[in-house]
Amino acid sequence: MSEKLAVLALGHRALGTTLPEQQIAAKKAAKAIADLVEEGTRVVISHSNGPQVGMIHTAMNEFGKAHPDYTFAPMSVCSAMSQGYIGYDLQNAIREELVNRGLYKPVVTILTQVVIDPYDEAFAEPTKIIGRILTEEEAQAEEEKGNFVTKVSDNAYRRILAAPMPQKIVEIDSVRALVGAGQIVIAAGGGGIPVMEQSTHLRSASAIIEKDLAAGLLAEELNADTLMILTSVEKVSLYHEQHNEEFLGAISVAEAKQYIEEDHFAPGSMLPKFEAGISFLEKGTGRRTIITDIDHARDGYREKTGTIIK
Repeated sequence: MSEKLAVLALGHRALGTTLPEQQIAAKKAAKAIADLVEEGTRVVISHSNGPQVGMIHTAMNEFGKAHPDYTFAPMSVCSAMSQGYIGYDLQNAIREELVNRGLYKPVVTILTQVVIDPYDEAFAEPTKIIGRILTEEEAQAEEEKGNFVTKVSDNAYRRILAAPMPQKIVEIDSVRALVGAGQIVIAAGGGGIPVMEQSTHLRSASAIIEKDLAAGLLAEELNADTLMILTSVEKVSLYHEQHNEEFLGAISVAEAKQYIEEDHFAPGSMLPKFEAGISFLEKGTGRRTIITDIDHARDGYREKTGTIIK
């Protein structure tokens, strides 16, 4: 039995969209996680939160419109809420699956803040669409507050947020302590709650961090052996769904960089997965990045399938 450490990044497909979907998906994710625990691996889990944080943001702001005595919820609060309730479903599903297999390991969720640079160039070009549909008048009001909006159809607008690079994880020492104590930790959900350091104060930022980049940073700071990113495909491919589609198995960092330079991977989708994997590999030795889907997590971990970067 090894004592390897793996950071497992769960994508949107591993969590579902609605509350009932999430509970079903969490049970499936728990099986994949328990498989790795049975391999003798210490596991830290990060996860997506796109649909969930959007739902919370919309609900809280609609509530604020209907009840003027209540304030609108900032993105940081919405992100914290999403970490809490996704973690709740995940940790209960993982605990149940482990107990059913005769494995006894505590599972814990940490509300995780991630430091960003307030001068990150991403703030000049926001890309992440969030929240409800706005009228033209509401969009103008958002812009007057200093927020960015984009037109999605006739007289329909939505807010857009920046996706700055993660710099460091505030609660990393707590994660290390819990992992060292043999616990399974869920951390940096949804890319973490973005914050800016102002002396001793952590000021929340209206932004969304790419969850794959945050998972990569988490793996770096924990000095993990494996960064496993679970997505919608068993193997990454070049020329996706074209007649010359080419599936990637084991590749080198140099090859991964070449594919990025050739624009094979879409921004906000496969590209950050490769960027996170490469950064993780270049900042340590004896590491690997595995990209596969949740149905092949165990085989991917055993390097029987998946796209493996070393």
